[in-house]
Amino acid sequence: MATVVLLTMTGLGLGALYFLVASGLSLIFGLMDVLNFAHGALLSIGAYAAWWGASNGFGYPLALLFGTGVGTLASVALELGLIRPLYQRPREQVLATVGVGLAVPALLSAIWGADARTFPVPGALAGTFTVLGAAVPVNRLVLVGAALLVLLALKLFLGRTRHGLVVRAGVEDRAMVTALGIDVRKAFTLVFAIGGAAASLAGALAGLYFGSVDPTQGSSLLIFGFVVVVMGGLGSVGGAALACVVVGLVQQFANYYTTSGLGDLAVVAMLAALLLVRPSGLTGRLA
Repeated sequence: MATVVLLTMTGLGLGALYFLVASGLSLIFGLMDVLNFAHGALLSIGAYAAWWGASNGFGYPLALLFGTGVGTLASVALELGLIRPLYQRPREQVLATVGVGLAVPALLSAIWGADARTFPVPGALAGTFTVLGAAVPVNRLVLVGAALLVLLALKLFLGRTRHGLVVRAGVEDRAMVTALGIDVRKAFTLVFAIGGAAASLAGALAGLYFGSVDPTQGSSLLIFGFVVVVMGGLGSVGGAALACVVVGLVQQFANYYTTSGLGDLAVVAMLAALLLVRPSGLTGRLA
């Protein structure tokens, strides 16, 4: 029983990390129709900024805010400088974001080296608590709590705020919204900033989960972020939340009860089976 509880909590923690990556991806693609292959780079920027802050005496909460802030600024710069001029040119858009996704890890390796850097985990988050005989790391709760807060914030933003309604209206009929005197470009920049903030928060929390940061961490997590987005339904934040729980649990249980590494294959097989019977994903609806 203790093993099942530990695997479940670890799977939920990993799923929470996937959700933070996938929620931004899902928003940006579903609302703006931009396939952002540079999303993993934003995660890596957030992770390294948080690691740098924590290593230089910021304290973990401030380091977390610092990492998220730096990643958010990077995402805004990416949208303004690279994505906005390419909104009507999807092919160049993909090539440009792939280029950024490759360049950022190379830049991080050049500055801090290719080896993983130990993340300074604070003592309060380094311990465990007991559930039904299982010693569960405290950081799993932090990850799940952060993911739930982000999910709630996104739902409120899209459904209850003026900016959220402008974004959704802009996606449906951009010309009409523009004719009403609303600058849709600012709304899209805001969406990109929110997606980048979620990715960089995921990077800062990934240091807590894995205990280290490395230049390729963002690229690795981005793969499962895409899996979650497709499984949940393109553009559906609620679907991404459901899919990340399924992916995290399947991966952990398959890795433990079969062969280590087979969990990744199980996730891919599950994705293929789902697409065969339900091509629109688990929910198949926007936001």
